[in-house]
Amino acid sequence: MSFDYDLFVIGGGSGGVRSARLTAAEGFRVGLAEEYRMGGTCVIRGCVPKKLMVYASEFADAFEDARGFGWSVGQTSFDWSKLIAAKDGEIARLEGLYRGNLEKAGVECFDTRAELVDPHTVRLASGQTFRAKHILVAVGGRPFVPDIEGAEHVITSNEIFHLERQPGHILIVGGGYIACEFACIMRGLGSEVTQFYRGAQILRGFDDEVRGHVSDEMIARGINLHLGTDVLSIRRLEDGRFSVKCTNGSVSVVDQVMYATGRVPNTENLGLEAAGVATGRKGEIVVDAWSQTNVPSVYAVGDVTDRVQLTPVAIREGVAFVETVFRANPTRADHETIPTAVFTQPEIGTVGLTEEAARDLEPIEVYRSSFRPMMHILANRSERMLMKMIVSKATRRVLGVHIVGHAAAEMIQMVGIAVKMGATKEDFDATMALHPSAAEELVTMKTPVRSA
Repeated sequence: MSFDYDLFVIGGGSGGVRSARLTAAEGFRVGLAEEYRMGGTCVIRGCVPKKLMVYASEFADAFEDARGFGWSVGQTSFDWSKLIAAKDGEIARLEGLYRGNLEKAGVECFDTRAELVDPHTVRLASGQTFRAKHILVAVGGRPFVPDIEGAEHVITSNEIFHLERQPGHILIVGGGYIACEFACIMRGLGSEVTQFYRGAQILRGFDDEVRGHVSDEMIARGINLHLGTDVLSIRRLEDGRFSVKCTNGSVSVVDQVMYATGRVPNTENLGLEAAGVATGRKGEIVVDAWSQTNVPSVYAVGDVTDRVQLTPVAIREGVAFVETVFRANPTRADHETIPTAVFTQPEIGTVGLTEEAARDLEPIEVYRSSFRPMMHILANRSERMLMKMIVSKATRRVLGVHIVGHAAAEMIQMVGIAVKMGATKEDFDATMALHPSAAEELVTMKTPVRSA
């Protein structure tokens, strides 16, 4: 049987691009179709532009804190349009790099939508069809908006990066990391922020103590957080603002409503049924540990599989796919002990088990330190850092580490190496402290605050 390609990739995000580039570098014929822009959610409308906006939003604190260190700071102002233009320029640069690297590797790119016809055939929106020995689906996911009255008026994390004007008052609906991050971003940039979350506490799935700590700090920063609250309806007013009726009976008038209530896989109208590819309850493509679907020639990586929705995970899955299929080196992507960060203000860095998950598995000790970091003393800022370590009583292994505060993400990347290697509490204790630093608390917490 003859094929046009050894591999055809549907989707030009982080996982798809990495898979295509590595496969082509091995000398195989590779095609890739992307209907929007190269780089996917992370580069175009996710991690990268979000982090740029996080940086922008932190300058308000920096200007204020500088006075405590002897600096005279003059009048400051923020220009939303300048930030968006600078962000757009950087995204265009990165997209060019992604495309250029694919072309250098020998990948043939198609700027159009593709769908499966059968286990070895893809059809482009242009009408072209190609036969491929292997097909990799890496189309990612999209924001989910529930079916409520007035849903047509809301924006999501896709649109907020392209608003022409900064909203004076924004309502953000949701309690996950995207909702919380944008609540902090918009507040830092000067918008009035209201946040609704229907649950009892934000950031479900994270350590309970971390959740409470961050919630308190967000409120202290002026975010009007309402827990146990949801939207009933949204109505556009004559002046362009929105009247929002919520479950507690109150009505809010805001300039913009953003929903960040989860993401769903982009599997509609992809031809999966025609190819016989099985999907799950949320529409996710069901794969095994090797990222292979129930159809042997079809694989899937990244958010479309709804395993772990993180860019580095999609990339690692893509690399494992190439090792397995094209390098004859069967490799599984390891989804255990993944360091992750939430860029709230203060930010969160976490790796391993939460206290709640760990104590359900075995007896544990909890080490904890909460303190005002040195950088906040002269600035007269009350915000506190939180560091927490979960330790197995039986093996003394560190099962989880949770940090809230400045540079938490940078710290947790390094801590993640130790936790992944199976470091014990005594290994941490035997490590010399680096003074003065906030991170030294990780090796100086000697007495557990509780056992469970």
